[in-house]
Amino acid sequence: MAFLEINRLHKQYGNVEVLKGVDIAIEEGGFLVLVGPSGCGKSTLLNTIAGLEGITSGEISIDGTVVNDLHPSKRDIAMVFQSYALYPSMSVAENIAFGLEMRGVSKAEREEAIQGVAGMLQIEHLLKRRPGQLSGGQRQRVAMGRALVRDPKLFLFDEPLSNLDAKLRVDMRTEIKRLHQKLGTTIVYVTHDQIEAMTLATQIAVLKDGILQQVGSPDEVYSKPANMFVADFMGSPTMNLIEARIENGGDTLCVEIPQRERSLSLPVPQPPSSLHSYSGKSVVLGIRPEDITDPDGADPKAEHIAQAHCSVEVVEPTGADTFVVTQLGGKEVTGRMRNATGLSVGADVPFAFNMGKIHFFDPATELRIA
Repeated sequence: MAFLEINRLHKQYGNVEVLKGVDIAIEEGGFLVLVGPSGCGKSTLLNTIAGLEGITSGEISIDGTVVNDLHPSKRDIAMVFQSYALYPSMSVAENIAFGLEMRGVSKAEREEAIQGVAGMLQIEHLLKRRPGQLSGGQRQRVAMGRALVRDPKLFLFDEPLSNLDAKLRVDMRTEIKRLHQKLGTTIVYVTHDQIEAMTLATQIAVLKDGILQQVGSPDEVYSKPANMFVADFMGSPTMNLIEARIENGGDTLCVEIPQRERSLSLPVPQPPSSLHSYSGKSVVLGIRPEDITDPDGADPKAEHIAQAHCSVEVVEPTGADTFVVTQLGGKEVTGRMRNATGLSVGADVPFAFNMGKIHFFDPATELRIA
């Protein structure tokens, strides 16, 4: 039995259905990230796990106990909020210990617990300060310390890093990952940032309009997206999605991409059986920017590299890499090339396509074909 199980969960506000039959299960010690665009239902789902929101139907169980009707205080969870939710009149130490004090934990035990989490989070020197004297990152550490000190069964994080600047978000992301590896606690974490999801999670659940699109490991969600929404949402830059057509190329299949002058034809190596039924039909070709490179920068381990000349429309140096934009099938397509390629706008140059990493989607259902 999974440690956290969510079965056929529905949540309505009046006539508006916010969560539509969500099913998720994670094992003890897992790090589940709920990700999706604003309004997709991820924070509502987190709040139902916490007991802050009731559910319309379905079942939530934690460590084998159904918690549908349990008060939040009885669920043995700790929550870290986006807004930190610290008491401004209390010191850092008092904020961390407040929950323990309310539960009647002795002063000696509280002091020991405070020192333990303060050392873990490297905030010993802040214990006498008040929240107004702290930076955003320091406040977030205090909020995490208040959750950690309770040693609950389940930690819930609601977009805890969204108020921090870019560099501090990266630093805190590393701290959260390190803490999870050290403590082995079970965490459910909400974010709209797919980079956070990829770097932190052992399991990712992608939501859209209250419907669960896919659940899997970061590699599964990134490398085998269930549909076009997941393919487009996960990854930065996002996957290129190009209108194309499958044609029979004799011994194999080819994917034909319409161009102004002539179609671009790329061979599909070892096409799966599911793709053969699309011969002569339209598909959506998916390929990530890192799988479109300059020929010399192509993956040396790749077994199937196809080359085609394309016109350079935009060059975006980023330091380590250069993102290059061209047009394929009437859409802007981004490739990720080496820093020293020396490409210029308007040049017609060879692009290398890693055909072992391509994806196909049904244009009508938007579901993955192969």
